[in-house]
Amino acid sequence: MNELFEQLDFVENPLYERIISDLLESGYSIADAFFSEQEVAILRASLLTKYEEDNFKKAAIGNRTNEMIAKSIRGDFILWMDESKMDATEAVFFNKVNDLVRYLNKTCFLGILQKEFHYALYPKGTFYKRHLDTFQNDDRRKLSFVFYLNDETWKPENGGELVLYLQENTHEVPKIVYPMPGRVVIFESQELEHEVKPVLESQRLSITGWLKTR
Repeated sequence: MNELFEQLDFVENPLYERIISDLLESGYSIADAFFSEQEVAILRASLLTKYEEDNFKKAAIGNRTNEMIAKSIRGDFILWMDESKMDATEAVFFNKVNDLVRYLNKTCFLGILQKEFHYALYPKGTFYKRHLDTFQNDDRRKLSFVFYLNDETWKPENGGELVLYLQENTHEVPKIVYPMPGRVVIFESQELEHEVKPVLESQRLSITGWLKTR
């Protein structure tokens, strides 16, 4: 009976369906309307306030049990988000992500049980060299999620673009994704190598994280 009620309550979401279709076809999806302009603005303000309060730390490579700061590999500053202690602004973010997770689990049976997200700020001149979002001692990351919080004046020539390295037949094809405000990029964590090109002007702001299986 519960399964019947769940089926009756299910409403198809066109945006989520397009994301699923993109992931199945290409291994990545780009959504420019996942968050509203107002939601982008309040989350950007939250990130900048926390950064100005000196809550961020220099990012490292490896997972949280095996971290090593390496300026030659990445240069961003991060602050981990704790959903159990989220404020009203962060609830805007987590409510939408949780809605997507429920939809993916119900329609695609992905078995996503955990999430981890952090704010990320790349100062001018910083970058993150080509890498894969998985570890030798932890392969639970299923989907990578990047949500850009740059302001409306951001231009492609500012740099900081994401490059996804796609495989088409026997050829590698780089896919350039500019960090335009409000844009969400979702891709397969264990399949797509990627990098963040150097930031040439201003700062690059985002929320980055992973949807994880057991």
